[in-house]
Amino acid sequence: MAIIGYARVSTREQNSDSQTDALELAGCDKIFVDHASGTLAKRPALTEALGYLREGDTVVVTKLDRLGRSVRNLKEISDELQQRGIGLKALSQGIDTTTPGGRLFFHMLAAIAEFEHDLIVERTQDGLAAARARGRKGGRRPKMTPNKITQARAMYETGDYTVQEIADTFGVARPTIYRHFDQSKNLPALPKALTQ
Repeated sequence: MAIIGYARVSTREQNSDSQTDALELAGCDKIFVDHASGTLAKRPALTEALGYLREGDTVVVTKLDRLGRSVRNLKEISDELQQRGIGLKALSQGIDTTTPGGRLFFHMLAAIAEFEHDLIVERTQDGLAAARARGRKGGRRPKMTPNKITQARAMYETGDYTVQEIADTFGVARPTIYRHFDQSKNLPALPKALTQ
């Protein structure tokens, strides 16, 4: 029955010492460390740790968010550990799934977190629907307003500016200028020879 530690830091610059110190203090026989964002699918140290664990072992983390990328992912990992007869301990939250009370507490926390996530999604969708009903669209505001498009076209028609210079003036890429010129109705097409 081994006690295996798992630590994760989000970037290579972050130091895992505080986590590994806590895991060593908790009596971990072996510690696996990932240096990657929790949102990334590939966490080689976690994969290695899960492959290393055997029935009767316990995996220890400092916090639950070090283990799972999301509530759903954390629940999947926890379910896998439970099916394999492996315990899970989260030091800062006092969770220990090797006990009936610890398992209950873990599932209550996971359910609350999932409920909170669902509420956030629901509120976001309600807000977007309300905005659409008022004629507003989501997303980033366009950099090129109708006034800027008119100014850009005027600059171009003087013949003093290249499309690249106009794009630089407005802080956009050349294709953005071309796209807005093409969308401008009732304007003559740009001469091919002058679109450099």
